[in-house]
Amino acid sequence: MNKKISTDLIHAGKIRTEFMETSEPLFLTSGFVYNTAEEAEASFKEKKKRFLYSRFGNPTIEILQNKLAKLEGAEACWATSTGMAAVFTIFMSYLKKGDRVVAGRALFGSCHHILTSILPRFGIEVELIDGSDIESWEKALKKKTKLIFFETPSNPCLEIVDIENVVSLAKKQKTLVVVDNVFATPILQKPIEFGADVVMYSATKHIDGQGRVMGGAILGKKKYCDEIIKPFIRNTGPSISPFNAWVLIKGLDTLELRIKKQSENAKKVVNYLEKSEHIDKIYYPHYKNFNQFSLAKKQMKDGGNLLSFEIKAKKEKKKEKSFSFLNNLSLINISNNLGDTKSLITHPETTTHHRLSQMEKKVLGINKNLIRISVGLEDVDDIISDIDKALKKSMVNK
Repeated sequence: MNKKISTDLIHAGKIRTEFMETSEPLFLTSGFVYNTAEEAEASFKEKKKRFLYSRFGNPTIEILQNKLAKLEGAEACWATSTGMAAVFTIFMSYLKKGDRVVAGRALFGSCHHILTSILPRFGIEVELIDGSDIESWEKALKKKTKLIFFETPSNPCLEIVDIENVVSLAKKQKTLVVVDNVFATPILQKPIEFGADVVMYSATKHIDGQGRVMGGAILGKKKYCDEIIKPFIRNTGPSISPFNAWVLIKGLDTLELRIKKQSENAKKVVNYLEKSEHIDKIYYPHYKNFNQFSLAKKQMKDGGNLLSFEIKAKKEKKKEKSFSFLNNLSLINISNNLGDTKSLITHPETTTHHRLSQMEKKVLGINKNLIRISVGLEDVDDIISDIDKALKKSMVNK
């Protein structure tokens, strides 16, 4: 029986102990015992399937992995300690000296650092391109490429990459396509349905959704997860803790409800910003004036809870006005996190993307008057009122 997503979020992957508990069990243990030395030997040789050590696997972590795989439509999943651990594991488990990576230029700051500063140290060639331009992909993929990586929507300007078209190009030379699906979540977009090979998440964001713990996830085919990801995680240790896995399992219970309500709130915030005299530009996938609106509608079921906007200000006053706006907010918290039940806001140019060069920021549209907001579950009228008051206060002295 194929169940609906709302049911799978609550029931998929369940493992019950002999105590028949209603909630998923939490196994806070580093290791496991064996009845005999022969059983230990058989277990380590993988002739007997069982848990050995929580860095290798744990019942609570397995529940999370099974649930995420079911939700994503993937054959397998490996959970990691953080989203960045997931990204680094994907790269370092698969790539070697002489390999080539092509990535969309619109990236989270830490992803950009791995690609441009760390991978080249290992003799891995990296080319960053305009991910929204299919011709750029065609040109870049004329050279043999081992892996493709991109965010869609991207952080912070919500750039959309045409997954299906990029996958079509990649298949010609059997290039692995990896999609960072953090902003969309598995509720709004399933890259595997468009042909992507691997999907990764920072589960710290929407999957937890309440700012409590960190975690990451890598999803793909069973063969890839077993032969590439599993040995790397087991031997290098970017494993998630059982407690964090348990918290994320409980976060999944309400993921769909939260995403739907947060998306609804975000669209109302966009409607307010569109009418405001203090706003220059709005970036939101399902905003009618967004330059990739049609593609976003094709790939995403809804627009999500992330949006960015530019405050009107003279060139020399952009940072000053942006900071004034942020400092005048009373309900919305300044934080670089996102996907929380609380509305969170940040200034990407000086926080999440501050290490990028001025040229890189300019190319990506990360201006001094750009603001990114992760819309929460507060009453949307209160969110809008807070933004409105802060904008008006910041604009008093133009």
